[in-house]
Amino acid sequence: MTIAYDVTGDGAAVLLLHSTACDRRMWDPQVPVLADAGHLVVRCDLPGFGDTPMPVRPYDEPRDVLDLLDLLAVEEAAVVGSSGGGRIALEVAARWPDRVAALALLCTAMAGHEPGAELRAYGDREDALLAAGDVAGATELNVKTWLGPYADDAARAKLRLMQRHAFDVQLAAADEPPALEVDADLTRITARSLLVSGAHDFADFREIAAHLAGFLPRARHVELDWAGHLPSLERPDVVNGLLLDFLGAVSAR
Repeated sequence: MTIAYDVTGDGAAVLLLHSTACDRRMWDPQVPVLADAGHLVVRCDLPGFGDTPMPVRPYDEPRDVLDLLDLLAVEEAAVVGSSGGGRIALEVAARWPDRVAALALLCTAMAGHEPGAELRAYGDREDALLAAGDVAGATELNVKTWLGPYADDAARAKLRLMQRHAFDVQLAAADEPPALEVDADLTRITARSLLVSGAHDFADFREIAAHLAGFLPRARHVELDWAGHLPSLERPDVVNGLLLDFLGAVSAR
């Protein structure tokens, strides 16, 4: 499937994969900083988000991402993934380890994780609001849920815009074809990894980060005491510094 994307800068490639509450606009605070630091910055909209329509046949998001790298003749990229984008980043790194130079995962999801009671309750509430036709209420639930206490009004407005657009795109589709399930062995990942979690996020995502840091090669886990689920929107300057330090250390090695 062809997915929407944009490219900024020149140099070592960095691919940005958005949260599934957002689209590629979530990376607006990161793109110029990474490009100014000498990176070719690629960001895309996953199927059903931003400018990428819903797929019409069973789809494979990690393969879509790899196809984008092939289209751009990018042999190797550092991959930065947020939440659901982190899940896809993990699968890309596991299925094609030679294509991923480094892996930075912000409050990442992970295939096979069984959600805890609080995360299930959130999902049930969202489903109930959408079933009742209250898309605005479901949007506000996501804004309240995913941003931490230090997010400003601009971050909340941006998330509201992206989440509402995603609902509009997805709910307008007649049927949603299934995502193809491909077994991705995460022990095949060879890239140096940075795991970031937020103290104000669901416990699930902190547990996933700690679990991954326990077996991914050369992994570092950083918990941000101020952060919710979307730290790159909440305090972009701090996250930009973390990413630049991590990518710089990878390049030095």
